[in-house]
Amino acid sequence: VQLQASGGGLVQAGGSLSLSCVASGGTSRTYRMAWFRQAPGKEREFVATIAWNGGITSYADSVKGRFTISRDKGKNTVFLRMDNLKPEDTAVYFCAVDVEPRFISSYYSQERAYDYWGQGTLVTVSS
Repeated sequence: VQLQASGGGLVQAGGSLSLSCVASGGTSRTYRMAWFRQAPGKEREFVATIAWNGGITSYADSVKGRFTISRDKGKNTVFLRMDNLKPEDTAVYFCAVDVEPRFISSYYSQERAYDYWGQGTLVTVSS
């Protein structure tokens, strides 16, 4: 499975940005997709995840109410709508896909639950 993320850029605080991630190759096995991010000098952290068939979502507390994850199954694409952006949202955003479900829901915020990763797209929020 290959993942191609896009949509990053520079935005002012309070602004909005939308990311997308297209999956190709072996997508019939998609179980869930997620977004993670890595800020400069920090560990990669969970942002949001969505179940591919049921559409159930989950968010990190830091983005809840500001970010929205969604998917278009026909286009094998997952989106991340980011509103009311803050400087602390500055990071490289990565999409990931789980094609071999092995974990219970409490692990969905962990990197180990995902099998393939995109290359990342940079989001910079200026104050």
